[in-house]
Amino acid sequence: MMIDRRELLTLSAAALTTVAAGPARARTSSDNPMDNWIIVNALGGLGDPNLPGDSLVPDLSPRVLAEAHASGLTMVNITLGYVSGPEEPFEASVRDIAATDRLIREHAAEVTKILSVADIRKAKTDGKIGLLYGFQNGAMMGNDASRVDVFANLGVRVFQLTYNPANQIGDGSMASQNRGLTPFGREVVARLNEQRVMVDLSHSGEQTCLEAARISRAPISINHTGCRALVDLPRNKTDAELRLVAERGGFVGIYFMPFVNKTGHARAEDVVAHIDHAVKVCGEDHVGIGTDGDVSQIDDLDAYQAALAKEVAERRAAGISAAGERPDTYPFVIDLRGPDQFQKLIRLLQAKGYSQNRIEKIMGLNFLRYAQDVWGA
Repeated sequence: MMIDRRELLTLSAAALTTVAAGPARARTSSDNPMDNWIIVNALGGLGDPNLPGDSLVPDLSPRVLAEAHASGLTMVNITLGYVSGPEEPFEASVRDIAATDRLIREHAAEVTKILSVADIRKAKTDGKIGLLYGFQNGAMMGNDASRVDVFANLGVRVFQLTYNPANQIGDGSMASQNRGLTPFGREVVARLNEQRVMVDLSHSGEQTCLEAARISRAPISINHTGCRALVDLPRNKTDAELRLVAERGGFVGIYFMPFVNKTGHARAEDVVAHIDHAVKVCGEDHVGIGTDGDVSQIDDLDAYQAALAKEVAERRAAGISAAGERPDTYPFVIDLRGPDQFQKLIRLLQAKGYSQNRIEKIMGLNFLRYAQDVWGA
């Protein structure tokens, strides 16, 4: 599920609050060792969901930047380009990349484009928020695998093969036939390996994920998912998928989404349960977080709830909805919102008995290890 800036509802401007953001500052020493941690959101957003708009291009307003810094976030994988809808996929994707490049130039004191692991570490040192460019649908490939080269040269470092439906690359999680990769999809995976771009199997069907993990010469990722052993929904991954991705050296990010609770009304303890299950299946070196949400939270939940039914109906009509999306479920975890979400998760993992070393891996170091394996030095 990806209800973010392109798919979030237009809310009343009266719900907005503004927080002044100061210039980025280099990190300083602190009595709290967690202040020096690298925190990575393997799939999320940098925007204000209270503002009207349908673009995936980040919103780098003073409030968004101030709250991102306050959260401790070091880097977030942002979705750019085509996901669904009437736009021409290739053109929409190039346009989003160009617009985001321009925004980063305009806010160079606050944010930076991530192309390497060294860039992530430098973002932490410089007190900036790193933006990692990624796709959530391979439709912009058309039938030309060489377009992988184009987007790699433009700085895209994460490539999710499918969204929920099937595309020319393979079957998504809601494609009933579960056919796996197409011949063209196998060609795309090989090209992504050549260009050292991450192959992301979030939203994929089970056979698509298993096949991609087997044929990829580099480790693959599932950047935002849950565990189907705990909640049996298509957007969650089976133990077979989780285990194979980990055995091949990959990465699994657990999301803050309704799919982590069978009722759809997800709480923070549900996220912890899915992290714990993933650690047991994958090992502690292969699990992280990919919230599928912004740091800034929706301020007027009543207004949002009143309009959510329309949003869900539109997604269903477009054929991009996932099982478990309902008008009475939020596309986020109600008590893991806002600038404190990462620190709250850390506290909950501590309460569960996780060591500081294990938590630091989950909050960022495991993604860095995976990125190093895929991108190289």
